[in-house]
Amino acid sequence: MFNMGLWVLPIAALIILVVSTVVFLASRYKRCPSDMILVVYGKVGEGQSARCIHGGGALVWPLIQDSAYMSLTPITISIPLQNALSLQNIRINVPSTFTVGISVDKNTMNNAAERLLNLPPQRIEDMAKEIIFGQLRLTVASLTIEQINQDRESFLESIRKNVEPELNKIGLYLINVNITDITDESDYIQSIGKKAASEAINRAKVDVADQDKMGAIGQAVANRDKEIKVAENTAEAEKGKKRADADRRVFVQQQETAASVGEAEANREKDIRIAENIAQSEKGKKKAEADRRVYVQAQEAEAVTGENKAKADIAATNAELAMRQAEALQKGEVAKREAEVEIQKAQYRAEQERLNAEEVVKQEIDKRMIEIAAEAEAEKTRREARGVADGILLKYEAEAKGIRQVLESKAAGYQNLVKSCNGDARAVATLLMTEKIEQIVSMQVEAIKNIKIDKVTVWDSAGSHGDGSSSTSNFLSSLVRSIPPLQDVARMAGVELPSYLGAMTEKKEGEKDSKGKTN
Repeated sequence: MFNMGLWVLPIAALIILVVSTVVFLASRYKRCPSDMILVVYGKVGEGQSARCIHGGGALVWPLIQDSAYMSLTPITISIPLQNALSLQNIRINVPSTFTVGISVDKNTMNNAAERLLNLPPQRIEDMAKEIIFGQLRLTVASLTIEQINQDRESFLESIRKNVEPELNKIGLYLINVNITDITDESDYIQSIGKKAASEAINRAKVDVADQDKMGAIGQAVANRDKEIKVAENTAEAEKGKKRADADRRVFVQQQETAASVGEAEANREKDIRIAENIAQSEKGKKKAEADRRVYVQAQEAEAVTGENKAKADIAATNAELAMRQAEALQKGEVAKREAEVEIQKAQYRAEQERLNAEEVVKQEIDKRMIEIAAEAEAEKTRREARGVADGILLKYEAEAKGIRQVLESKAAGYQNLVKSCNGDARAVATLLMTEKIEQIVSMQVEAIKNIKIDKVTVWDSAGSHGDGSSSTSNFLSSLVRSIPPLQDVARMAGVELPSYLGAMTEKKEGEKDSKGKTN
């Protein structure tokens, strides 16, 4: 009993020590959740201020070490950037949203442990916002409006290249960038959008016309391809049938050759085995006879004869076997050559059919190309004719418009002229006629200016008429009087010329006219 008590106490003490050690180690073992980073600081190693652990756990020694956690939850930061100066010196508004978080990269985690440990989330957000504002302004200043607005991928990549290294310095990394509508005070971006929309509409109209044309061409090409594919498939089917037939015949010949060779081999093996058995039997017999006739000299000659006969039989068997082998080889070669001939015939027929199909397809393609070219030429002629017709129509419309404007101007002028004459239409006609007098005189002069008189012959009686004039002078005066005077022309138009242009005198009774008649 006494000895047993001595053993119980040390064992109990050891158990208590082990349990205490386990409890102590368990209380100092820190596990790291998946959305956290465990930072162990204190005496963690030479040249290290902290040791960061993501996943797993670590034993934190008391007195010389302590631990804290940093959250990996992303932070969403709104960046309402206003009046940022672009490369073209145009101020723009770039509202954006940045999503950042503490990185799990080893170097970046150490930066976060040194600069962000135990900081509240709002302080971290303010620090990141200041960095993002500065780098975003720097990025906008290096790009034009077109690069920012049209190529968003390059713009976002430039932002990432400028912002992310600066965030990494404090232990953060850039998760996502979301740029909303970009605006400017001068409506430059809106003008670009209107221009792009107009260009897109015009391009769409051209594309619709091109697609209609391409649809017609594509349908023709599809029909052509359909016919070509049908012809090719038909040719391939025929070639496949011929090829399968040739393969079948070759396979049959090969199997027959293999059967013949196998049969020859079996016969040879059979003959060899029979010959070997016979030889062995003969050898046994001769050996027994030789043993019996060792002492008998007379039987030696017969033993020698038996051996020679056995050798002759073996030679005959070998010769027979060689002959059968030669025959089998000959049959195999003949079958092989015949199979090669059939294969070459099948290949020749297939190649001939392929060449015929290619020629047909080529001719069909040439035919379709000619038809497409003719359709294109006809369409070109129609469009040119339509363009000429439109040009002629526009020309006549312009001429009609000009004539209409001239007539309208004349009507307005005539209306103003009537108003200036107090509504006296006769006075207006007189004024217009007065303006035309110079033109009428010019026309009278032109009427006789180009008269060419090659020769004038006057038979004059050398006497005088009753009024004292000669025939020659009467001829000239009559020629001048044949031109209508201005007063007569004006009177026929219903216009009375002013008195300063002269007046027509009435012929008195008894006066003779130019023809000598009395009034």
